[in-house]
This record gives sequence, structure tokens and C-alpha cells, in this order.
Amino acid sequence: MFRGRYEHNVDRKGRTSLPARFREILAARGDERVIVTCGLDPCLVAYPVAEWQAFEERLAKLPRFEPHVVRIKRLYVSGAIESPVDRQGRILLPAALRDHAGIGRDVLFAGVVDHIEIWSLDRWREHSQVADEERAPLAKALSDLGL
Repeated sequence: MFRGRYEHNVDRKGRTSLPARFREILAARGDERVIVTCGLDPCLVAYPVAEWQAFEERLAKLPRFEPHVVRIKRLYVSGAIESPVDRQGRILLPAALRDHAGIGRDVLFAGVVDHIEIWSLDRWREHSQVADEERAPLAKALSDLGL
């Protein structure tokens, strides 16, 4: 499981160090690659290859012409790239993906159970603030889910 937050930098070529803990999780699964794509929020998401393949298999079983399915395929699948972890523990974030997420030099990796979110550090700070009026609906949603 991916958990925790880690701040890193992106170099001029678009490479950034994948947090060591996340590399350990991938290695324990027998893989050193992630699939990186646009997130629904203004961030990127990275999945271990097996998780991504399971997602694509579930997506393929959905109604092909359902508008939400089409949009998810366009957003998630069309922008997805396989990014191997290099010998220095880095992954490549292509320019088009960095542009989508507004990623410059400073990034934040957030482990969110089965995948990783990759945020511009500034955008993370803006979006991670939970206003007081949002707390009660979040608490209710957690309760409704049995958590």
C-alpha cells in the first residue's frame, strides 16, 4: 500500500526521484515501472503496472459508448505512459503530463493506497486545505462507507 507524502524536485529533463518507500513497494511486487497519467484533479496519478492492467480490464468491460466511459478513456488511457524507474530511482514525467498538472520544479508525491498522486507542490498546498464547511460532509461520507 502506498501511503505518506514526499517532496522532491524535477530536473530539466522532467525526471524526478520516486520516493524510496514507493520503490520498495514496487520492488516487492516484482516490478520497477509505473503507469503515469492525468488525474481527475489537477495532478498526475501513477499506478503499478498490475494495478493499471486490472483497471484497463475493468474499463474494457464497460459500455463502449457511455459518455463517462469515453471521457475516462480519453483522459486516463490516452495520456498514460509507462515510466520505468531508472538506476538512480527516478521516473520521467513527460512535458504534456507536467503541463496538465502544473508541475514545475517542486513536486509532492502522495500515497493513496493503491496508487500515487503526483502534485505540483503549490497546487497540493491549495487543494489539500479542507475548509471547515467541507469537514462535516467528508465525515458523513466516511460514515456512510462504514469507515
